[in-house]
Amino acid sequence: MCLAAAGANCSLVSGSARKTVNEGPGLRRQWERIRQRAVWSWAGWLECWRTEASLKEWAWANLASAALAVLLELTTAERALIISLGVLVLAAELLNTSIERAVDYISTDEHPLARQAKDTASAAVALAACAVGVAWVVVLVGLAFRT
Repeated sequence: MCLAAAGANCSLVSGSARKTVNEGPGLRRQWERIRQRAVWSWAGWLECWRTEASLKEWAWANLASAALAVLLELTTAERALIISLGVLVLAAELLNTSIERAVDYISTDEHPLARQAKDTASAAVALAACAVGVAWVVVLVGLAFRT
């Protein structure tokens, strides 16, 4: 990922492809950077989808949650909250996977810090999922008292 200041050249790496994008002004360059990020993000999503059962499980749970949010008589804000939190669970799962893979790449040896990194990333996913659960409880209680 490029952390260079605006106006500097920055090497962006994805897989085995390496491209350099000048970060100076220019609409064409900015659109190309956005396009590259979208391509690399989609590649990351697809790789995780192919290899991580937990991402699929969370995606299906999120789809069911979103469908229920649309079917129930919720406010637009309540629907937005439920769906947005579901998307955050997916983002947390992607980050969890990236942390696990980075740790495994560095070493497959057992080490307390490696275990802590993986467990903490997993806890982030669980916490995000709990937030969705809490939101559903609050929304459903509110819905019960509206009718």
